[in-house]
Amino acid sequence: MPTPDRIDDLPVTTWSRLRRRLIGTPRDLRDPSLRHKVSLIAFLAWVGLGADGLSSSAYGPDAAYRTLGEHTHLAIALALVTAATVFIISYTYSRIIEHFPMGGGGYIVASALLGQSAGVVSGCALVIDYVLTVATSIAGCGDAIFSLFPLSWHPYKFTAELAAILLLTVLNLRGVKESVTLLVPIFLVFVVTHFVLIAGGLIAYAGQAGVVVSTAAAGFERDIATIGPWALFILFLRAYSLGGGTYTGIEAVSNGIAIMREPKVETGKRTMTYMAASLALTASGLIVCYMLTAVHPVEGQTLNAVLAHRMADAIAFHRIPVGIWFVAVTMFAEAVLLIVAAQAGFIDGPRVMANMATDSWLPRSLSALSDRLTTQNGIMLIGLAAAGTLLYTRGHIEILLVMYSLNVFLTFSLSQTGMVRFWVRSRKTEPVWKRHLLIHGTGLVLCFSIFCVMLYEKFTEGAWITLLITLVCIAGCVAIRRHYKSAAKLIKDVNQTLLDIPLPAEVENQPPLIFDPKQPTAAILVGDYNGLGLHVLYSVFRLFPGVYTNVVFVSVGLINSEFFRVESSVEAHERKTQQMLSRYVDLARKLRIPAGYACRVGTDLVREASDMCLSLSREYPRITFFAGECVFDQPRWFHRFLHNESAFAIQREIRFAGLPMVILPIVVRKS
Repeated sequence: MPTPDRIDDLPVTTWSRLRRRLIGTPRDLRDPSLRHKVSLIAFLAWVGLGADGLSSSAYGPDAAYRTLGEHTHLAIALALVTAATVFIISYTYSRIIEHFPMGGGGYIVASALLGQSAGVVSGCALVIDYVLTVATSIAGCGDAIFSLFPLSWHPYKFTAELAAILLLTVLNLRGVKESVTLLVPIFLVFVVTHFVLIAGGLIAYAGQAGVVVSTAAAGFERDIATIGPWALFILFLRAYSLGGGTYTGIEAVSNGIAIMREPKVETGKRTMTYMAASLALTASGLIVCYMLTAVHPVEGQTLNAVLAHRMADAIAFHRIPVGIWFVAVTMFAEAVLLIVAAQAGFIDGPRVMANMATDSWLPRSLSALSDRLTTQNGIMLIGLAAAGTLLYTRGHIEILLVMYSLNVFLTFSLSQTGMVRFWVRSRKTEPVWKRHLLIHGTGLVLCFSIFCVMLYEKFTEGAWITLLITLVCIAGCVAIRRHYKSAAKLIKDVNQTLLDIPLPAEVENQPPLIFDPKQPTAAILVGDYNGLGLHVLYSVFRLFPGVYTNVVFVSVGLINSEFFRVESSVEAHERKTQQMLSRYVDLARKLRIPAGYACRVGTDLVREASDMCLSLSREYPRITFFAGECVFDQPRWFHRFLHNESAFAIQREIRFAGLPMVILPIVVRKS
């Protein structure tokens, strides 16, 4: 039976077929338009990332207005301050985009400007934040859509929310652009219906503006006389802070620069402008409309649903043929936009984890890309964690919103602190440093104030669990990084020992080396020019003297999430891999062993290496494959999660084609 050319030619399982149908076929890494195809223009970025901010108008203004209680006369001031806060934070992140054109999320900004310790705090807060982005958005979606149904239907809401998380996970495994494009029409429906809702409210109640203003003024004077100006300010500050969910999605645009169309900075800033304008107008407009229509909480309904019912009644009163369908379309659009917002958690969360994995704070497998160029492991982890969060909170939006907002403002505060520090240090070289310092200082005061008030007010209502999980995550990251540093030092010592082995002196007039593919050939899988690869080379010819005539060095140039952070090409990555393999070939020839190499680039190390093994087996009929594996003298349970066992995975793949593979261990011992 002939050897297959690719792993795909081997028997395919039912799961593999289903996975391919759901996720799609692999992308061609050599496609010159690949970056263009997977990147987003400003409009699509507004849909995929800005929707995280805009959708917060479904629960942020609601929470703020409810906190006012009977003091609804403060709503106009609250609306103005809310809009101003959106513009201030958005403007500061536009400046961050300029300084971090390959992605200016909280982790990168804090690491670069405040140091690694602040970076890991911000990174852990962001990862938890994006899990909560998904959970909160899906819970808000459930609340919005079930506002249309009677209370007897509400027990099914939780099951529907879990199903939505599963659906989004599958969509994102297919790819970012595909998942965003699918949701564009729904996003536009939200924008149109909420524009009609807000504009209709302002127009319908414009005739009562004088009464509203006089009532608000009278309520303000009454509160000043009864509870005093300081208590009234504290009440206003509490409502403003607990409505902090309104601003939670602003950073998503800055953190998602890597997936935007060139020129990335201009696209990112344009997206930020779209998001800021739409969010400020929607959030502040809703708060004003709550006050104008005198909405009150109704069991089983959000304030937006109550407002939509009021507007439908008001418009019907003016003999315009609009009925309950307007409410249904408005709330359905809001519900589905919240699903779009959850999309930002799946887009940015895995990217933050990939960046942290590259810096050794998290398992390095989280930086790997799938053949659809998605951070597959991170997407699945976000989905599982979000489902677990929903299970813990039972989908209660009040608890989720507190948990969510707290870490958002922690990362906001760290980013603003970093930029304040940057402009203070740049005061001698940047003539406009005072203006930038003022805007970032203002952003820092706003963000840190909201963080402190929310922590104080809601510590026992969900804030404590967020802090606890964040601290556990930070401790885990520190332990992982310490392990990687320790392992790197041990491996470096082994590498140095093997690299220092003296080579035999060259002898003149040696007969030329002849590479005969028909002779027994040892194929050695290597990842880099290091002691592990040299150990395998020396061991093969020491353990099997006279058996193998040739040696072929095999390697995969692995493309991970860095491919989108750094301006590089597949060809450059391939050349780098070839240069590394050439060093092995030169060494083998000095040892008087006929040698060659084979390489390719890809996102899946095991799959690409297995395919190469199958191809080489047809070219070299008497080939045996060898690989090295570092073995710790005191193995722990976590080693298999932190270190890939790619050699064993490749061995499992090619054994179905009947190909022999030997794994040679190298023991790494502590001195």
